[in-house]
Amino acid sequence: MSNVKEVLDKQRLFYETGKTKEMNYRIENLKLLYKAIQKYENEIMEALKLDLNKAFFEGYATEIGMVLEEISFMLKYMEGLLRVKKVRTPLAQFPSVSKIYKEPYGNVLIIAPWNYPFLLSISPLVGAIACGNCAIVKPSNAARATSSLIKKIIANTFDEAYITVIEGGREANQSLLDNKFDFIFFTGSKHVGKIVMEKAAQNLTPVALELGGKSPCIIDKTAGIKMAGKRIIWGKGINAGQTCVAPDYLLVHKDIKVELINELKKNSEVLFGSRPEENLEFPKIINKKHFNRLNGLIETGEIIYGGKANAKTNQIGLTLMDNVGWDDPIMQEEIFGPILPIIVYEDLNEIISLINRRPKPLALYLFTKSKEIERKIIEEVSYGGGCINDTIVHLATSYMGFGGVGESGMGSYHGKASIDTFSHSKSVLKKSNFIDIPVRYPPYGKKLNLLKKIMK
Repeated sequence: MSNVKEVLDKQRLFYETGKTKEMNYRIENLKLLYKAIQKYENEIMEALKLDLNKAFFEGYATEIGMVLEEISFMLKYMEGLLRVKKVRTPLAQFPSVSKIYKEPYGNVLIIAPWNYPFLLSISPLVGAIACGNCAIVKPSNAARATSSLIKKIIANTFDEAYITVIEGGREANQSLLDNKFDFIFFTGSKHVGKIVMEKAAQNLTPVALELGGKSPCIIDKTAGIKMAGKRIIWGKGINAGQTCVAPDYLLVHKDIKVELINELKKNSEVLFGSRPEENLEFPKIINKKHFNRLNGLIETGEIIYGGKANAKTNQIGLTLMDNVGWDDPIMQEEIFGPILPIIVYEDLNEIISLINRRPKPLALYLFTKSKEIERKIIEEVSYGGGCINDTIVHLATSYMGFGGVGESGMGSYHGKASIDTFSHSKSVLKKSNFIDIPVRYPPYGKKLNLLKKIMK
């Protein structure tokens, strides 16, 4: 493992040169990153296949392609988003001009998880580069093939004093967090997020935490059941459910429960085959620890479909669990696997109340044709983001920010949100030297009425 302090000292010295703040330098390096990803595209897909058994199509669609889109967005829009913004000035400050400047934080630490090891390492880096920062990227040790490749790509593309990768497990994370950074961007579990925030607090370092939680999927009785069944199974099947915004559990209106279950079963077989746990294109569970954890959850409930696992390949087939209660083991933690518990409801207001009593979810999905129900869910339930009549895809855009709320995270990124996250907005008021309005200076005498007129 590289000496963190030495690398950080190099990056601080390089940042002080001001080079990273030059717009042409940022553009040049984003283009270099784009070309490097294209150059190593096949190797990236191979690494994702090794770590998670992702099909090349899925690896490109959910990781490589999304990073390339994010870089393209930045190259097209970042100059405008980073431009100095002139804003109005209160009459009380006349004559003066007010402007907001976007400045980089400086030295950024990016800690990425294992479930989307390329995307969640490099997508935040795009924002860090665009805003003019230096960065240390820490990929997950659990996805070793991808982590090693990311290190190779970054080392062959950038100087260590600008951007570097540090590999390793908990000791590496500990070593990194023991140092002072100007900003920390973390994606991972709530438990580790608390540790990151605690460490950051010791240096009053600002953080963005992209966490997770139990994301509900509500299927109203007016929903298009055929489409709902297909899109729910697709969203749960991506990366074998190892997605922070995967639909975690289903809330199904009692009137359409049987029909929906039939559609879920049918689409599972159409999309992933009758034995997904033996499908060469179906992703595997990252390691034995998580494989055993998921199998343990399956054993606690009533299985109405699937429930089969392949210990040789760490694959678990899509599994539907019926007659699930809010207090069951499967409802006590984020599943992070291809298991869908089903809870039946009659009263939407009761469901809203139950969701709102739990930690705020990272995502929420609603299948309905009712504008009123759509409005009600959006206005009355707090969650990071989500979809109406689809799953997952709200995060696959650079035109909306992505992030959590409450226990599911703080801060957001993608597109403009990345610009706001990886830069500080510095407000500057410039006062005229030619005129100096005397009303603000003592003695105040009878100036109060005039002040009230100016400041109303």
